[in-house]
Amino acid sequence: MKQITAVFVAIFCWVAPALAAIEIKELKTPGGFTVWYIPEPAIPMISLEIGFRGGPLLDPDDKAGAAYLMTGLLEEGAGEYDSVAFAKRVEELSASFDFDATTEAITISTQFLKANTDEVVELLRLSLNEPNFDDVAFARVKAQVQSIVARRATDQGDIASDYFNSVAYANHAYGRPFQGTEQTIANLTQDDVRDAHKRSFAKDRIYIGAVGDFTEAELSDIVDKLFSALPETGGDFPDTTEFAAASTTHIVEFDSPQSIAVWGHEGIKQDDPDFFPAFVMNRILGGGGFGSRLTEEVRVKRGLTYGVSSYLASRDLAQFYGGQVASSNDRIADAIDVIRSEWKRMAEGGVTDEELEDAIRNMTGSYVLRFDGNAQIASILRYSQMDNFPIDYPANRNSFIEAVTKEDIARVAKRLLREEDLFFVVVGNPEGLEAEVVTRN
Repeated sequence: MKQITAVFVAIFCWVAPALAAIEIKELKTPGGFTVWYIPEPAIPMISLEIGFRGGPLLDPDDKAGAAYLMTGLLEEGAGEYDSVAFAKRVEELSASFDFDATTEAITISTQFLKANTDEVVELLRLSLNEPNFDDVAFARVKAQVQSIVARRATDQGDIASDYFNSVAYANHAYGRPFQGTEQTIANLTQDDVRDAHKRSFAKDRIYIGAVGDFTEAELSDIVDKLFSALPETGGDFPDTTEFAAASTTHIVEFDSPQSIAVWGHEGIKQDDPDFFPAFVMNRILGGGGFGSRLTEEVRVKRGLTYGVSSYLASRDLAQFYGGQVASSNDRIADAIDVIRSEWKRMAEGGVTDEELEDAIRNMTGSYVLRFDGNAQIASILRYSQMDNFPIDYPANRNSFIEAVTKEDIARVAKRLLREEDLFFVVVGNPEGLEAEVVTRN
């Protein structure tokens, strides 16, 4: 492990080149896979970032959580290795694997020494193509997932988000927690996990970013070894959907001295010409922490919360624009009033020159800091593909931000921000709030 530690220190001491100098290359392998990559021969490491679009989004309603459970089993034995032997071999090779499931994707991160490429690639290939899903590992990881789901059922923030989604996207996969529910997880079998594996991992939904010490021929060989045995197609995607919650406020009663509120309405697609003005606008409204309007008005001036934020959620099949705030039960109604007021003020008045200048400076400066290591850059290459950006997006992203004008934001704010359409979910025992008390779905 001393060898890998020294290499990681070298990686995090490496300063990435200026964004304008980044040259992302595209590789088409003989097996038909597309890879965005940046050679970095200075350090004998390879970082791969892999994404499979769909993941939990592909689960049938009565099998919700199957892909999440399956993802947790990918390091629990494959091929001839049981879970203990697999973990031991990964450690011996000084490699790292990270398998993760989100609402609409499964992602895989791996870093390894170039000298160990063949052995690490074979282990990863086995985990993707020949996972064991044996009885002992299945029972243990299923119990872990059940514990996670049970904790979510008692967490105010998760309750608020899950209820919000269940109303906004009723009868759609977005309307259920991707981790599953207590009932669906309890009923899952090993066959359900195998089915989730077949749905999730296929050639028609894979995205790959790579940074490190390799030639194009070496990278091509790695990718084709890993993925050539996958099926051509996976499970069917659900249809697109729209934000369906009406303009109202729902209270989910919860015994706590504070309330948590989640709010939102229809958002904007990431490929919309107005997306970048909306992106900058949100930074000013509530996405920038201290200095953003919501933080200044709700926290700094009035002391109604320790935290409030807004965000654009541009998903594959739906979009919404919303946020979250926590406040004491006797002050949450005031916090919501201020949020509504700021939503409306931005829609009607746009932003100031100073606000725009500050937002652009912070957004462009912080983006550069993401390029501080091979793994981070490989991740940017992967998610840029999954977000359908062009290959020169990482180099040009800051210029898109810098091109946004006050007039752009005024136009987009008027189009996008509709205070009268906001749907609020409040979890707690709020006082003085006109709302409908509901039970969890």
